[in-house]
Amino acid sequence: RRGMERQSGRPALDLTGQTGERCAMSEVESRESAVGRPDLDVGRRRERRMEVGARYGLRRLVGALLLVAVGIVALAPAASAEGADDPWGPLEIAGRRVATGETARFFLDVARTSGRGSRILDIFLVVTRGTRPGPTLCLTGGVHGDELNGIEIAHRVYAGTSAAELTGTLIALPAVNMAGLSSGSRYLPDRRDLNRGFPGNPDGSLAGRIAYTLYEGVVRHCNALIDLHTGSSFRANLPQIRTDLESPPALALARSFGVGVVLHGRGPEGSLRRAALDAGIPSVIYEAGEPLRFQENEIALGVRGIRNVMADMGMIDAEAKPRPSQVFRKTLWVRAGAATGVFFPKKSLGDEVRAGDVLGTVTDPVDERFTEIVAPADGRLIGMAVPQIVLPGYGLFHLGIDPQ
Repeated sequence: RRGMERQSGRPALDLTGQTGERCAMSEVESRESAVGRPDLDVGRRRERRMEVGARYGLRRLVGALLLVAVGIVALAPAASAEGADDPWGPLEIAGRRVATGETARFFLDVARTSGRGSRILDIFLVVTRGTRPGPTLCLTGGVHGDELNGIEIAHRVYAGTSAAELTGTLIALPAVNMAGLSSGSRYLPDRRDLNRGFPGNPDGSLAGRIAYTLYEGVVRHCNALIDLHTGSSFRANLPQIRTDLESPPALALARSFGVGVVLHGRGPEGSLRRAALDAGIPSVIYEAGEPLRFQENEIALGVRGIRNVMADMGMIDAEAKPRPSQVFRKTLWVRAGAATGVFFPKKSLGDEVRAGDVLGTVTDPVDERFTEIVAPADGRLIGMAVPQIVLPGYGLFHLGIDPQ
């Protein structure tokens, strides 16, 4: 800088904060002074500065454009290759990353949410991520710990599903109520019904906490939900689907299952299917058989129904073969009335009955009083109690009426 000041007769530029034009001008003027040329007049100096500045600015602009072009060319193949390698992408669910073409088996961390140190409540989860993009179907079984058919249905479906041949994602939770399953109980250890706790509460009861973990961690990933159940309290259910018939997507899901009987019902407040339906997720409940036992016919029909749904959704390369469905918008319970004693049915699940038909009998072994249980209306038996001792008011037969 001191040398340039002596040669040019003016202060040198501070190169840390000046434009390219002024830097180039100072360099030229310093060079002219150094060789002994007289100073140019004011007009020529101005023209000289503009000429040099223009050339310098043009060189910088061309250089910048070349750098941008080289960057685009270099990045384009990488971006293209990345999209080609994995256009479908992995699934992030319940704190785990499941890659395309992978079947992952792990536990949903209920213990952490509920505040317990034990792992007895954690829910086994199987996620099969297909190699092609598609919908996500969720299966839940064992929400009631004594309802076993759904556990085996879910198991057979995920065990027989290949990730390499699957379009979309299958998420299966075969035994949601792990504590109830281990003790043979319908309920949770605090005697609450988990299927009255959805969508859950992270600061609520044990049922609310488990329901919240399941709902937020899994259910929100679903495009459709099938909840697997059986009858309860020593009752058996004819294989049937229950859902909100006012929801076209839910009705389509029910018909594609194809068990032959569809009932109208959003489900009680707090039930899993109702919470899912309220969130806009088409959901159905499959009811079949009795609690506390595995029944092959009901299990096989459930597996076939889920395969029908998967085929209808385009998840598997198979032909859906649902049976035509008989739809009941109304049902009623036939109760024991004032009768007490030993109950024996005279009709079977699925029977068509007429008003006045004798459905069963109750005999009091103390005074030998004999009571016939009579159908109050025409309909079909979709549920009934197994032989047992009953008390007044006990629900004995579930009758579907006014079929569509």
